[in-house]
Amino acid sequence: MTTKKDVQSQFGRSAKAYVSSDLHKLGKDLSLLLEIANIKGKEKLLDVATGGGHTANAFAPFVQEVTALDLTPEMLAVAKDFIESNGFQNVNFVEGDAEALPFAEDAFDIITCRIAPHHFPHIDQFITEVYRTLKPGGQFLLDDNIAPEDEKSDQFYNTIEKERDYSHFRAWKKTEWIQKLEAVGFNIEVFHRFEKTFEFDSWCERMQVTPATKEKLNTFILHVPDQLKQKFQIQMTDDRVLSFTGEAMVLKAIKA
Repeated sequence: MTTKKDVQSQFGRSAKAYVSSDLHKLGKDLSLLLEIANIKGKEKLLDVATGGGHTANAFAPFVQEVTALDLTPEMLAVAKDFIESNGFQNVNFVEGDAEALPFAEDAFDIITCRIAPHHFPHIDQFITEVYRTLKPGGQFLLDDNIAPEDEKSDQFYNTIEKERDYSHFRAWKKTEWIQKLEAVGFNIEVFHRFEKTFEFDSWCERMQVTPATKEKLNTFILHVPDQLKQKFQIQMTDDRVLSFTGEAMVLKAIKA
């Protein structure tokens, strides 16, 4: 069972790797989040689980104020260095829990959360907190890795992510996200599904996996059924996994 201390421990030691990760700083999903947002320039924005600060940094030039929140102090420190080195002074940094946001009701016009919810052990609590702290008509911009709809693919993807990173809780399915968001009162206005290629070596190195764990993952992936190899477009050479392709989504939900 993933705990908050697991998340803090894992990301505390991997903080710098996330700031420099091409997957996090250069992903096309980041520009898509900006594209689907309705911004007039006076908004107060909360970036939940800011990580390396890439999303907060991307939105800072376009809104009045950004609050970057993260559970891990080391992550906040590197995010602060990164964002302030880019000259942005309208970003506040707050240590806090995505499932118990330390803010009043109706505090924000926009809430973003990018490549993080698969670490949250109580996802329904997180969604409720986002709804509570958004103003009526506010925008929730969500971006995360997702599991395929079929059970075998879902199990495979979540198994390898958990083996690689003990702070991983669950990548949810598209249908699960839609149901959960609509259940609390969100209206989903925009939904994009896209593929995401993971280079095996950097995917492992970012979480500083041990050589033994990396070998275990390599062997496990090599021996999955051909149906899964095709589904995840697993690329191999000389009994080494080179890459695989997963799924991700970007959506905009409006607080009714």
